[in-house]
Amino acid sequence: MASKPYRIAIADAALADLKRRVIAARLVNPIDPDSSDDGTSLRLMQRLATRWIDGFDWRAVETRLNRLPQFICCIDGLNIHYVHQRGVGPAPMPLILTHGWPGSFIEMEQILPLLTDPAANGGDATDAFDVIIPSLPGYGLSQAPSSTGVSARTIADLWAKLMAGLGYDRYGAHGGDIGAGVSMWLARQRAEELTGLHVNYIPGSYAPHVDEATGPITPDELAFLEHARTFAAENGAYEALQSTRPQTLAYGLSDSPIGLAAWMAEKFDAWSDHGGNLEDVIPLDTVITNVALYWFSGTIDASLRLYKENRLEPLAFVAGERVPVPLGVAVFPRELPMPPRSWVERVFEVRCWSMMPKGGHFAALEQPAALAADIRAFFRPLR
Repeated sequence: MASKPYRIAIADAALADLKRRVIAARLVNPIDPDSSDDGTSLRLMQRLATRWIDGFDWRAVETRLNRLPQFICCIDGLNIHYVHQRGVGPAPMPLILTHGWPGSFIEMEQILPLLTDPAANGGDATDAFDVIIPSLPGYGLSQAPSSTGVSARTIADLWAKLMAGLGYDRYGAHGGDIGAGVSMWLARQRAEELTGLHVNYIPGSYAPHVDEATGPITPDELAFLEHARTFAAENGAYEALQSTRPQTLAYGLSDSPIGLAAWMAEKFDAWSDHGGNLEDVIPLDTVITNVALYWFSGTIDASLRLYKENRLEPLAFVAGERVPVPLGVAVFPRELPMPPRSWVERVFEVRCWSMMPKGGHFAALEQPAALAADIRAFFRPLR
């Protein structure tokens, strides 16, 4: 596998076009400008647009991100972008981190030094990792697929080839959101390669086989399934659309940066653990940077379409199937519907189930220190 160094370099013309579009954006006129009951509030979008126009400095962000050791390699015909940061310690463990939607590799920016150089960040050098952070195909800096069939399962195969190409035959994996699905597929298909698997989310498509051998569904599991159904009915419009007709939505999001920002900011706002002000846990500049990566790539259709591919190939298990890879789960209180431990233990060997004190769906952004500590603790006995 041939890799070459990569630097982000957005053309001045693209920056000027983006700013022009944001300035010219036509916002909505809601009944209550402060309410998010019907979607992203007008007040949040006004703050975001104002910051984007007057205070956000893409070139400064670009310079900061380019300090990360970034690379591009071709795997199965796709140019895959990844960060590869070597650990500082006596025997760093290889660890691949996978982001989700509407995130990008920048989700992992704050947690990166906490894992690669724990001794410099209040930890123990023996817990150091070599960290690999690939961008999902079509998400920001990795090439979008040109054919159907690229799901979380096939991305797991890409990641296995990436790790082999980097010289790692044994490694750990961590993920959240779609990244959790990719990581669980990796454990399912490449169990002999994984030292352990850590996630902060259980994918909605995860479906263990239930029979006499695994026991009847428990009251806690029934309560979770009902909670998941209620969530889907009240909050799942985005997933229903992205997993059925993503292309129709993509026309609007590809044409309007404010439309794209509103679609993504709704999730950052609704799924993170804050007291009514998103910026208390995720700065506007982080949201804007993430949206801008999607905008400049011009591949929002591919990122949405992954939902359809995952619906067509869910993480469903057959009778008697077990995944022997040790699993650790960090459960954050403001996460999307999470099953009880027993539901996951029907398939996985759960070694650690941590109830975190605060945080939401974007754990690496909201609570990087707590998430890093849980990852280090889980993998410590597996080294």
